[in-house]
Order: sequence, then structure tokens, then C-alpha cells
Amino acid sequence: MRVLVTGGASGLGAVLVAALVGRRDEVLVCDVNDAPGAEHFLRLDVRSDDDWAAALAWVQDHWGSLDLLVNNAGVAGGGRVDVATMDEWRWITEINLFGVVRGTRTFVPMFKAQRSGRIVNVASLAGLVHPAGMGSYNAVKAGVVAFTETIGHELAAYGVHAHVVCPSYFRTNLMATARGADTALVDVVAGLVEHSRVTADEIASAVLAGIERGDEVILPDDAARQAWGLKQHDRATYDAVMRDQAAKLDQAAARE
Repeated sequence: MRVLVTGGASGLGAVLVAALVGRRDEVLVCDVNDAPGAEHFLRLDVRSDDDWAAALAWVQDHWGSLDLLVNNAGVAGGGRVDVATMDEWRWITEINLFGVVRGTRTFVPMFKAQRSGRIVNVASLAGLVHPAGMGSYNAVKAGVVAFTETIGHELAAYGVHAHVVCPSYFRTNLMATARGADTALVDVVAGLVEHSRVTADEIASAVLAGIERGDEVILPDDAARQAWGLKQHDRATYDAVMRDQAAKLDQAAARE
């Protein structure tokens, strides 16, 4: 299988690349940072139309087709609505949402022409469950969820499948990309990531299994499945948990 992975130089992307290579897939690693040891690497900023055009040209020249596009590149951000700046909103939207849209738009004509292919968009549990203090992150990840469902409907007749991945907190270097005026929120989320018992390897294994099963929404860990189930089946308790979390965030900010 021929695969392109964005954000493939570190974090979940690098683990996914290793798992794909381990099963003898050919992988083009795309990232703004170097990926030492990658057999195929292309520098790609998901905000750049020119970089995406170069990625398409590379695939056409070297492979002639693509089986799997993994839109994984993303950054951490967020902040309470009266703290986060509009520049922060624009930054996270360009990368986490429009990066997915650009990548998908780039390769859909190829997928349609070959009448096959899979698109995997890495969102977050935040695309389904919306804790306080994370308005921009929740919004863009919910956008990725909605966008993935939409293209799944559009492309089904062409034999193209779309999957969205919605993990809870797991240990990764994502918080290294975090920025924002709401430092209390950044500190809280960093702690949740650091103390999670779930590894990137576990998430990657669950993602590949979900693709094989054909899951349109991949919830790769127990915490994600439980939180989504709570919101679906006990909204009153879910709201109480979310509002308690909002109060704790305000308390943390007051102590700074």
C-alpha cells in the first residue's frame, strides 16, 4: 500500500509511519521538520497550496497512485473565549482544519480517477466532546469530524472511504506546539497529556485496526469511548462534569 502521512516526523504521525513501514507499506513522510531515517520524505507545510501541489507531483512521479492519505498534522491550542485571541483562532484553524481540507482537495481528483482510496483525518475526542476552555480546538476538531463525514458521503460512489480518528488524551509531544494567552488552560491540558496511561503506539494500533474494519469514526481508547457514550446517553451528567471542569479552570487561572 502507498501512503502519505502529514506530521509524520514526530508524535502519533511518526508512530503511524513506523507501524505502516513495519507491515511493508511504502510511506511518504511529510512534515515541516526533518524525519531522519525516512525512506521517502517531503517538506510540507499543510498551510501551503504550493507544498500540497509538490506532494501531489511527487506521488504522481514516483508512484502514479495513492492508496491512503493520512491528514495527521496538527497543533495544540485553545483558551477561554474572553482570553484566546483572534490570531490564535486563525493559527489553529489554518493548520488543524484547513490543512485537512487542503490535503483532501489535493488528492480527491486522483482518488476519484482511480476509483479507490482511503482518507484518514486525525481529529480528537474534542471533535465530539467539548470541554470548557478549548473553544478553538473543539471547533476545528468538530469541523474535521463534520468534514470527514461529508466527504465520505460524496466519495462513496467512487469507492473512496473516509475515516476520522477521535482519541482522548495520550502521551505525545503535541503540547510542544501549544501556544496561547490562556496559560492556565495550557497547563491543565499538558498535565492531562503527561499523566495519561495511553501511549501513541496503542493509539496507532487502534487506528490501523479501525481502518481495516472500515470504521468511519475511530474511537481508539477507552476514555474516548466512555466520554462519547456519556454525552450520548446521560447528557445531564455530562453537562455537570463539563461545568465542574470549567469552574476548576477558572480557579486555576485565579491562582496564577
